[in-house]
Amino acid sequence: MTNLGFVGLGVMGSQMVNRLLGKGHAVTGYNRTRSKAQWLIDRGMKWADSPRAVSAAVDVTFAMVTNSAALAAITDGLDGLLAGLSKGKTFIDMSTVSPTVSRALATKVREKGADMVDSPVSGSVTTLQEGKLSVMVGGRRETFERVRPLLEDIGPKVTYVGDNGLALSMKIAINLSLATQMLAFSEGVLLAEKSGIARETAVDVLTHSAVASPMIQYRGPFVLQQPAEAWFDVNMMQKDMLLALEMGRQLDVPLPTTAISNEFLTAARAMGMAKQDFAVMFDVLARMSGVSK
Repeated sequence: MTNLGFVGLGVMGSQMVNRLLGKGHAVTGYNRTRSKAQWLIDRGMKWADSPRAVSAAVDVTFAMVTNSAALAAITDGLDGLLAGLSKGKTFIDMSTVSPTVSRALATKVREKGADMVDSPVSGSVTTLQEGKLSVMVGGRRETFERVRPLLEDIGPKVTYVGDNGLALSMKIAINLSLATQMLAFSEGVLLAEKSGIARETAVDVLTHSAVASPMIQYRGPFVLQQPAEAWFDVNMMQKDMLLALEMGRQLDVPLPTTAISNEFLTAARAMGMAKQDFAVMFDVLARMSGVSK
């Protein structure tokens, strides 16, 4: 049992706290909208009124927010979690942000006498709830070894990939494939459908075929019916695609399928689908194909 803190109780963050509580850890949490965290408070999570109050009260603080701007909002300023850090404490950032931004933040954390690892995850709400989440970690090896048992309480597959920022590079490399796979899957479904095969049949066959990655297996059926709440919406996916494209420019790695998939996300936003799961890339291609949803 460890005294833990968690800032950012969105869809994934809240489920991570739920698992940590289930493992017997004491957790103090903060979220911009308290009502979204009420079910965790009812489960025994302690509430704090600011990110600073969280990091000041605990030994290890987790955070999971949407982007670099949101990360700055919870870390900087008088009420930011940086202000609550001190010698011997650890900050685990699970957000998917620019590796450069993350490395700069790690420097600030170390100036407080604390340490930081970047620890993004690969998986969905379903894989998290099933205990199948994959966790990547970048930072000092000794810090990784210290927090590894905590991360294993969130997801069983925990991999050290190197120095600060490198786990984020790995996560971005993974996420670009999610969108490109979704677009390729959509092409297959629509080609089958326009040839005369029922969409439901095409989805069933493809999700049980050689192309059925874990992502396709759980997200493929979304082309039949979107989830009530987006698991990973268009805006979030496009943020990661833009991070990938920027890395590609910096490292001289051409990313042609990433660039094309990113344009479909732009089209989805233009069609008013920004808050839907990124599986709506199918809807964009369907309209281009003259197929009604």
